Amino acid sequence: MLGWVRENPWFTGVLGAGVLLRVLAVVGYQPALWFPDTYTYVVTAIRPRPDLVRPAGYSFFLRLFEPFHSFGLVVVVQHALGLATAVLIYTAIRRKALGVVAAAVVLLDAYQIQLEHLLVSDTLFLFLVVAATVLASRPVTWRAAPAVGVLLAAATITRTAGLPLILVFLVLYGWRARRLTLMFAAGALVPVVAYGVWFHAAHDRVGLVGANGAFLYVRVMPFAECQVMKPPADLAVLCDDRDPRPPAQDYVWDPTSPLVRLPGETFAAENDALAQRFALLAITRQPGDYLAAVARDLVRAFEPGRPVYPNPEVYAAYEFPVSVPAEPQTRDTLGVELARRYENGPISTQVIEPVAGWLRNYQSVLALPGPLLLLVLLVPVIAMRRSDVLIPWAVAWALLVVPAATAVFDYRYVLPAAPLAFLAAALALSPATSVKCK
Repeated sequence: MLGWVRENPWFTGVLGAGVLLRVLAVVGYQPALWFPDTYTYVVTAIRPRPDLVRPAGYSFFLRLFEPFHSFGLVVVVQHALGLATAVLIYTAIRRKALGVVAAAVVLLDAYQIQLEHLLVSDTLFLFLVVAATVLASRPVTWRAAPAVGVLLAAATITRTAGLPLILVFLVLYGWRARRLTLMFAAGALVPVVAYGVWFHAAHDRVGLVGANGAFLYVRVMPFAECQVMKPPADLAVLCDDRDPRPPAQDYVWDPTSPLVRLPGETFAAENDALAQRFALLAITRQPGDYLAAVARDLVRAFEPGRPVYPNPEVYAAYEFPVSVPAEPQTRDTLGVELARRYENGPISTQVIEPVAGWLRNYQSVLALPGPLLLLVLLVPVIAMRRSDVLIPWAVAWALLVVPAATAVFDYRYVLPAAPLAFLAAALALSPATSVKCK
């Protein structure tokens, strides 16, 4: 260990800074920061049953630590996963200076550290995707191919954004390792299909979640015009003639949304199918408006200054807060009850000053600028023929484009793409390595 530290002094210093920042987060915000999604994950962890909106991978992760009755322990493990992600990126890059820069995106970005402190699935998802990408950039072996597949399957069960990545890897990674494609596909698809069987047994529906149609409806509602679409009567109930229209996210959560006003649960099979039909009709009748909406959301990832979006409440959820309510604010009373059972005590967050203030000041200064992310994503174009560059570059773009095309932009969705973009750029600027199948 000491020898490795002497050989990698710059990375060791940046890693130490990353550790210090995470220690400050653990001390400044105890035991963890809460997010509306957290309660669903906790319910599934305590009472295992696939949720209609969010896959259960993160709930499985929470269940591993349930015997310790400590959300504080969970976020410590998440911070460790963030550090491990940076180490994976650094070790994948041959030029140490470039490796330090790429790893620093994870180690030092204030929003990355805050996301690790939130009880949400993103940190686990990032670690799994980066681990699969780094493993895929090395010589292809009969052991590595199914392992890459399993990592992507775990990422998919953690966040459904991982499902398109399996296709990306199948095309790019499978092309490089033709004889091992079936092993990779088996490693990726067997766990996903098994989860789908569990989901079908619970809800009598095919899929991993039951909200794809609802979120596609969210995607089209900023531009969908029923005068242009001319929907049939059963779809016309989802039209909205308000001007101006509310933020896109409201169309799946707000009581005034036409979808939420439908009889039954918002994500019931009938309502979700109706929303999907409406959304697909909007896309086919207004393709230019759909592409423009996707492009606008994609551009948000590269805007300077991180403008407030979609509203101050959601925007504030990704910043270290000055204060938090005595009890988390949510309508999910079952989630609160089971969270208290998980913690074996109160679940309110304690803000410890002045440490919390140090983190807030740090966050106001050091975060990845959007224009820099775009510039980094353009660097790998110089080495597009190299599969070790092409895979992380394609995955980074997929992580940005898929949410914009199928749901809505969220700053949370940019953070997993950034380390992969820097990994691709660093590999493109490093000497090529010979990659063989074994």
